Amino acid sequence: MRDSTSDPTADIAREYLERETKDKQVLALLLEKFLQRKDQILVQKTEMGGTEAYVGSVTLEWFAGRVHFASGLPLLQKKYNPETDNVEIDADSIDEIQQRPLDWSRQAPLVQYLAARTNHKFPPVLVVINQPWVDNLKAAEWDSEGCAKKSTTDFTPLDADGKVGLLNVSEEDVTIYVLDGQHRLMGVQGLIELIKTRKLQRYKKDKTADESFITVDDLIEQYQIDLNYLQNLPKEKIGIEFICAVAAGETRTQARRRVRSIFVHVNLMAAPLTKGQLAQLNEDDGFSIVARKIAVTHPLLEQRQGRNPRINWNSATVAANSTVLTTLQALHDMSERYLGQKFPHWKPLEKGLIPMRPEDEELEQGIKEFKQLFDGLASLPSYKLLEEEDTPPLRRFSFEKEGGEGNMLFRPVGQVAVAQALGILVFKKGFSLGDIVKKLRKFDQQGGFSGMEYPQSLWYGVLYDPNKKRVQVAGRDLAAKLLIYILGGIQDQMERAEIRKALANARTVENKTIGFDGNFVEPKVVGLPLIL
Repeated sequence: MRDSTSDPTADIAREYLERETKDKQVLALLLEKFLQRKDQILVQKTEMGGTEAYVGSVTLEWFAGRVHFASGLPLLQKKYNPETDNVEIDADSIDEIQQRPLDWSRQAPLVQYLAARTNHKFPPVLVVINQPWVDNLKAAEWDSEGCAKKSTTDFTPLDADGKVGLLNVSEEDVTIYVLDGQHRLMGVQGLIELIKTRKLQRYKKDKTADESFITVDDLIEQYQIDLNYLQNLPKEKIGIEFICAVAAGETRTQARRRVRSIFVHVNLMAAPLTKGQLAQLNEDDGFSIVARKIAVTHPLLEQRQGRNPRINWNSATVAANSTVLTTLQALHDMSERYLGQKFPHWKPLEKGLIPMRPEDEELEQGIKEFKQLFDGLASLPSYKLLEEEDTPPLRRFSFEKEGGEGNMLFRPVGQVAVAQALGILVFKKGFSLGDIVKKLRKFDQQGGFSGMEYPQSLWYGVLYDPNKKRVQVAGRDLAAKLLIYILGGIQDQMERAEIRKALANARTVENKTIGFDGNFVEPKVVGLPLIL
């Protein structure tokens, strides 16, 4: 029979758990005490490449109010323009510049992004802590050799290893400047101003005032924003990493070079995404979503065993000898120019804004419409040739090595022009896609898309530059208008006259206009082709 005494193992375990609970409670009380202090921030100390840094988080309101643009660093004050928050570049200041010029036209889109998108996210910012003595070489903090006796960061460790602790950010002691994240600061400052005053002035790049404002009322109406949600945004937190303006043992010159070097490095490493990569990853842009879906499912484009890939996923261009048919970027542009006629609200309200993801029902409808377009395009004789041939001989110009057909349907710019024209005809002018495709098949059979490099081609001077002997993207909109015309979509005589004049101008090289017979003619002699 077991005695009534308790199990020693159970007692030890219970005692351990109770102690652990008490330790957590004590830690929570201590943290609460320290975190309530406005002059200190709880941070974790890191070190990389010889540079000590302190990582923490601050509210958006604190970030907007306490952090300054790097161009305001005292060492740049002589060339600092307080009106633009930029440093005026000249022979004296060029070696001191640490920041790219601020683009104030970006503030409004950034503010709208923060205010209108509930799943907004800014990456952490990198800031520099400066102290008044840095710019006084006679201060006691400099030794006789001009080296700093201490760092501008004042860190109090809370653990034995000195990895976690409190960083002094008292306004009386330090000034903080953003090193990487100046436009994020600009956006957050604009958000705080918008919330406080209910409006925000729009600016041009150089901070000259635009003629319009962003208002809270407009945001509520356009994006159905809840006012309480908007007013709570300043309490959100952003990651922040602090480094010192001057480290112990550094001269002022060494410190400046180190800080400038770090700025260059963080910007070089942050390579922007290509347009193709954006199209691959974008989950907000309806046109990208539709383009990706068609790219992997449509028989003309999908990856199949035994045939070369039909899509370049990264680059926006297709080389003459490439075996791909198109690019993901071109598919995105085709999607936007075709479906944009039916779903104009898929586009952002302003340039620079991130679009709102369409509803699933609309996306399904968009995918269906875009698939029908590619079903029609796949029936064109030129694309039927892909069953027997690869793309290079169909794409290359006749004068290039091994020669080719110079077919515009195998050039991204031509593909986008076709999609743009058909989008306007189908969704704006009420044409039947089936009827249009029948006419295009006939036009294709007659060689209408081939031989771009010959004067007889409608695309000579439009999509083909006879002077530089290469494709020219600038003619895409005119090519789309010409397609709309030959498909019977332009009846207005004035509009026809404008297109004829634009075509004559496109075929004019060094003040000499080239007719369809290859001879020089007067511009007015150049006429429009027959309607299909």
